[in-house]
Amino acid sequence: MRYFRCILLNCTIWKHNCLSNLTKFSSRTMSTQSYLDFVREKLSVMNTKFYFRSGEIDILYSPPDFYETLKSKISKAERRIFLASLYLGKSEDELVDCIGKALEHNPNLKVYLLIDGLRGTREAPSKCSATLLARLLENYDNRVDIRLYKTPAIVGWKESVVPKRFNEGLGLQHMKIYGFDDELVLSGANLSSDYFTNRQDRYYLFRSKPFADYYFQLHQLISKFSYKVKRSDTLQKFQLYWPQSNIIQEPRICKRAFIRQTACELHNFLKKVQSHQEVRQAELLKGEDFPTVVYPISQFTPLFKGLHDYSTEKPALLNILSTINDPSINWTFTAGYFNMYPAIMNKLISTPSEHATVITASPFANGFFEAKGPSGHLPGAYLHLSKKFLQNVKRSGKESNIILKEWKRGVVNKPGGWSYHAKGIWISDMREKNVRPLVTCIGSSNYTRRAYSLDLESNALIVTRDDELRDKMRSELENLLKYTKPISLDHFKNDPERKIGRGVKIATSILGSKL
Repeated sequence: MRYFRCILLNCTIWKHNCLSNLTKFSSRTMSTQSYLDFVREKLSVMNTKFYFRSGEIDILYSPPDFYETLKSKISKAERRIFLASLYLGKSEDELVDCIGKALEHNPNLKVYLLIDGLRGTREAPSKCSATLLARLLENYDNRVDIRLYKTPAIVGWKESVVPKRFNEGLGLQHMKIYGFDDELVLSGANLSSDYFTNRQDRYYLFRSKPFADYYFQLHQLISKFSYKVKRSDTLQKFQLYWPQSNIIQEPRICKRAFIRQTACELHNFLKKVQSHQEVRQAELLKGEDFPTVVYPISQFTPLFKGLHDYSTEKPALLNILSTINDPSINWTFTAGYFNMYPAIMNKLISTPSEHATVITASPFANGFFEAKGPSGHLPGAYLHLSKKFLQNVKRSGKESNIILKEWKRGVVNKPGGWSYHAKGIWISDMREKNVRPLVTCIGSSNYTRRAYSLDLESNALIVTRDDELRDKMRSELENLLKYTKPISLDHFKNDPERKIGRGVKIATSILGSKL
């Protein structure tokens, strides 16, 4: 009898503790501030974070704003310009001239450029990204460092057998980092005319020396894994070589050693505690307010191949999505190339949010619309994937909670037409009188299977209670939603333009990890 009393007592204690924990959890979700605390608690495992005052983060809303900001920051830079992009458009003479003039006017300025070695040389020996940038080496060879990253997946027989353009399906340097002295722009946009005129993306400007230093270190680290460009009298005007300063083994000589060494370097970089909380502590004691915390997150899976993957983006995002555990916490997700990573899709669909939105590009706003060759089928492939998403939503019984919206602003490649390339996640609390995002993710990732297996990505998670920044985030989201309309499964039944061919469906299922 005493034994059963002990069991009953232990059960009562366990029940009390469970109710106590549940009460704590419920109270945690009762207010916006407690939700923010919960998010920060979830992200406490992150080694790197940065604190921002109000006014130290700005948001740009349009391609022309992005381009004018780039040129202005380049012209005013005094110590360093560091740019990482998938490629530089082969007609961007104005941007290269802008960099050249900045070097001419400021003898202390150094320029560091990082692009993808496959995409950046696609048109060689004709004019290409590398040809254009190599012009800067004519007069400023000792102050300009141009690097081309090539995925180790292309090493060996694939390099000579896989045709140009198709070889880019094996992996790319996809980060978009634009730094000027102690300021930094993170975006999903590349450096070409469409991204400067009529291709909608997202752009965040950060003013913080520690934050800019962090991304400069990341830029330099990936550069150390990359080929260097030098001027040449050949037809293509440039040559690539592996400098001794790289230390890392050239992948062509030994791919296995290259991956082992790069993985070690990346692990050391990512595990290093890089928080300036201590630096800010004295300011906090003086009453300074830092309402925003930013967590850099990156995905470097191809450089951890066969080893433990220490990438931070995917685990951080899944952690963030696990905080959406209340019907009043809503989310918005967008990706121009809609091929949502399954774990992210499952997390989003399983949230109890009563109001959730997915924004994707209409086929008429897809950059590959009416493209020649196999690329012309890509809008249909992404359309097929969006239909499958809606089917998953229906199977989960979330049709009234999750809405898919297509973005369209004219017809791309037609007069006045725009394409859509924005990607990101926003989280808001619907219980607030003035509903605005509390959390967002900005950067290069499309949140696809490809992003988590083939490419190098870099992003930032922003968690904020800053009213000014939250107003800007809401304006950004409203600017994107302005050109959208809801799409349901009925549209696929009744609209002949949404009929997806069997060949596209088969190709999408086979090549889905490359999209």
